[in-house]
Amino acid sequence: MSKPKLHVKKGDKVQVRSGKDRGKEGEVIKVFPAKSRVIVEGVNIIKKHVRPTQDNPQGGIVEKEAPIHSSNVMLICNSCGEASRTAKKVLEDGKKIRFCKKCGEDVE
Repeated sequence: MSKPKLHVKKGDKVQVRSGKDRGKEGEVIKVFPAKSRVIVEGVNIIKKHVRPTQDNPQGGIVEKEAPIHSSNVMLICNSCGEASRTAKKVLEDGKKIRFCKKCGEDVE
């Protein structure tokens, strides 16, 4: 079975479209294609209780980003600066690239 494809990649600037963090923007830190989830910088912050270890002898409560579903984020185009849907087109050499549906410019 092949892994599912997502419309966003690591390093993309995205906007959250639904949920408690709606309207926030951030960069995609990590992608989980098998679960269709992404971790976005500064979005969906949770508090995690960590036990004391050698690296962190104090332990305590740590705030970190949790994954959100990829359908809840939309890519922000580099050229027009707006959140828009993307599509893929095949170039002459057989390479697939993403492009913005609003302005038509390449995202890559």
